Amino acid sequence: MARKKDPGDADIRLVKTPAFFKKLVDNMQIGVIVSDDSGYIIYINDTYARFLNIVPGNYIGRHASDLGVNSRLHIVARTGKAEVNYPHRFKDTGFLVHRVPIKENGKVIAVVGLVLFDNATTASRLAEKVSFLESKLKLYENELVWLRSIRYTIDSIVGVSRAIKRLKEQALKAAATHLPVVITGESGTGKELFAQAIHNASSRRPFPFVRINCSAIPRDLIESELFGYEKGAFTGARSDGKPGKFELAQHGSVFLDEIGDLPLEIQPKLLRVLEEKEFERLGGTSLIRADFRLIAATNQDLEDMLANGRFRNDLFYRLNVIPLHIPPLRNRRDDIIPLANHLLKKVVQDLGLKEISIDSAAREILTKYAWPGNVRELSNVLERVASYLERDTIFPSDLPFPLGRSQALQETTQSPLKAVQGSVEKEAIRHALRASGYNKVRAAEILGIHRSLLYKKIKKYALPLQGQGENGKTSAA
Repeated sequence: MARKKDPGDADIRLVKTPAFFKKLVDNMQIGVIVSDDSGYIIYINDTYARFLNIVPGNYIGRHASDLGVNSRLHIVARTGKAEVNYPHRFKDTGFLVHRVPIKENGKVIAVVGLVLFDNATTASRLAEKVSFLESKLKLYENELVWLRSIRYTIDSIVGVSRAIKRLKEQALKAAATHLPVVITGESGTGKELFAQAIHNASSRRPFPFVRINCSAIPRDLIESELFGYEKGAFTGARSDGKPGKFELAQHGSVFLDEIGDLPLEIQPKLLRVLEEKEFERLGGTSLIRADFRLIAATNQDLEDMLANGRFRNDLFYRLNVIPLHIPPLRNRRDDIIPLANHLLKKVVQDLGLKEISIDSAAREILTKYAWPGNVRELSNVLERVASYLERDTIFPSDLPFPLGRSQALQETTQSPLKAVQGSVEKEAIRHALRASGYNKVRAAEILGIHRSLLYKKIKKYALPLQGQGENGKTSAA
């Protein structure tokens, strides 16, 4: 049995000398720097000096901030709080640093800074790798911020019709589950609004709401958008790979708009994700757990697509667990004016205008119009009118011509063409006069005709030459 060395042996005494400890630290493959309690450098080891490309002796006694590496030794000396695995940048690269205060009787007497690497060359490689990871993390954070930028809740759905009230109740019931939802309806009816409202009312609200429009992505890219890809998966792929929408939506919701345009070859892969709750990136071999709620929307008739073989039966039945159908605006005319007032209020706020109201005759035209573009068209009309309106009330003459024409055609569908034209012209002149306060010059400008022709038209249709202007007084010109 080997005997224990006597503490008096020469080699044991050597370990106790300052020279030994200096040699030990200088040969450690980590960067070491020590400051006093005010941040003035009292030691730099050779490894760290090589990394900084400095002569250690030239910096002893100087303040740590003189190193030009954004040192925080003096800050740790002042606060007395250690910084472990602290991100640090130097020469446009990032790495991790430990800064540990040394205390005696509760008072900081020195601070030790450590940079972990096995040699100066590897330090640069490590710094580059950490910098790359930081950039990648920032990219994902920015994308997630955008993905989470949802605006709509159940309260954002405006309408007083029985259909809308029932749909809001169904949306709330859907939000209480994790089952797939399919929202159908014509373009512009507000399918994404309902999708966001369902997500916002669900337990998945704190997590991302990821949108993807199946009709807007090229056919050969949609698989990589949904599932992501590993580096080198295909020509043109990013060198670091890319997470797909399913991956980014972890614990949240995926909104697949225009799902009727999803290519047939992708449909079985989507079905597998929904059933197996897992998927692989393109070019990858590891399985990724899928925890998201799917909300799909389309303006197409999926059942008709089933019959024509353009949509898979098994995917349809897996998706169509909770169906919601939004009727077109022409089938719920009670909602038109409440929607118009709501949208107009938003337009006014966005443009920084004063409050704008809608004249009763204009409201009647809006209500009777068929709105083939639904809510989107209504919003577009109100934005256009508000942008050039010179007063605080919208009259029929301010509305785009097709709206007034539509009303006249509905009212005179059995009349000869000349009678229809006359009815529209008379109504246009009447409202131009009212809008201008019966100022004939201004009314002619609104109508785009000469004032003398306006007088002839007024006489032809037996319209009054004066009336109540905008200031409430009788006016004529």
